[in-house]
Amino acid sequence: MNNKYEERLGTERMLPLIFKMALPAVAAQFVNLLYSIVDRIYIGHIPGIGTDALAGVGVTTSLIILISSFSAIVGGGGAPLAAIALGQGDRVRAGKILGNGFVLLILFTLLTSVIAYTFMEPILLFTGASENTLEYAVDYLSIYLLGTIFVEISTGLNSFINAQGRPAIAMFSVLIGALLNIILDPIFIFWFDMGVKGAALATVLSQACSAVWVVSFLFSRRASLPLEKRYMGLDRKIILSILALGVSPFIMASTESLVGFVLNSSLKEFGDIYISALTILQSSMQFASVPLTGFAQGFVPIISYNFGHGDKQRVKDCFRIVLVTMFSFNLILMLFMILFPSTVASAFTSDARLIETVRWTMPVFLGGMTIFGLQRACQNMFVALGQARISIFIALLRKAILLIPLALILPNFMGVTGVYAAEAISDATAAICCTLLFFWQFPKILGKIKGNTLRVE
Repeated sequence: MNNKYEERLGTERMLPLIFKMALPAVAAQFVNLLYSIVDRIYIGHIPGIGTDALAGVGVTTSLIILISSFSAIVGGGGAPLAAIALGQGDRVRAGKILGNGFVLLILFTLLTSVIAYTFMEPILLFTGASENTLEYAVDYLSIYLLGTIFVEISTGLNSFINAQGRPAIAMFSVLIGALLNIILDPIFIFWFDMGVKGAALATVLSQACSAVWVVSFLFSRRASLPLEKRYMGLDRKIILSILALGVSPFIMASTESLVGFVLNSSLKEFGDIYISALTILQSSMQFASVPLTGFAQGFVPIISYNFGHGDKQRVKDCFRIVLVTMFSFNLILMLFMILFPSTVASAFTSDARLIETVRWTMPVFLGGMTIFGLQRACQNMFVALGQARISIFIALLRKAILLIPLALILPNFMGVTGVYAAEAISDATAAICCTLLFFWQFPKILGKIKGNTLRVE
């Protein structure tokens, strides 16, 4: 049974369709960002301990990203495959992809949470926590890990809601949790005087509400592709296909974590103030990346559906719009942050020394992000078109091949500035390489479409 929401992916005018799909996803991502941003804003303003507490929470970010990256395997790998299957009219395969993805999320969560909780302090010390910040890092992470299952489910399964052409439903799942987090944060942090623990508790409770919303929709009759028990039996071929395509978004997310480990460890030698600054810089980068991530969530189902349906022209039309939009929006946002760094820093802290540190490091750190919209557009196109190997290479290029070695080498020549410059150089280089590679490979990928039929290899 085709659903009107799915059918519009292949029939509606491309420009309004893209924005109809993307804007709710962008809004959802902005709202989702509020989880970490609001936490950090409130924590940074805790009297007496704000700067150290901010550094402590910043240290936990890398580990949290690593754990959450496993949801990217299912959401980033499974959802495009489900959309392609829907475009081909194979609803059984799409159902199996969703069912197996759900089971994988549960298994990933159990494994990563137990390991992280068991080795929490050694990991935090290794990734940049000092004697001054370890207490706050442990306080936050010990509570956060208890709610990891909710984070994995809400983020991992939301992509499948988008794949059904229901971005508004996906947006509400995030909206519910984020608004609740904004309300609960000051209550737990200041009113109940729980400090960093209160911020973590607010996040866990909020994510739990989001997860309930997502699961209840997917189990309901409102879902054109519902979550069904009969499709939850693990299928080796389905799992391998999810893992193959999902490895790329996983590497994108997990290498972000690895980079955080390396950057925090390098900055630890120069003082906790630089880790606090990095926390603000990464929050700013996340804020800038959010529209790109949301836009990708909106256009990927359109590309995947029409690619599976064999409509070459609609794939081309969608890409042209996406490339221009993502590049332009990202450029404008980056330039604002580079030109007004003190304004951005002041939202997170009132510490004059920390604001000054952010003022001179932000242009260095974000310089390469000015053209990053090109990479996000092209890389997500590869994922949408089911090109696992190319996506993996690009994901590895930016972080593992470029950023990590640069972050270790440049401080020897540039001091603390080298740590921040490594990010900019790797971002710019990866964006250029990814764009050139995509324009080389795109005609070959479209060549798989003969007439109105996608050849499945």
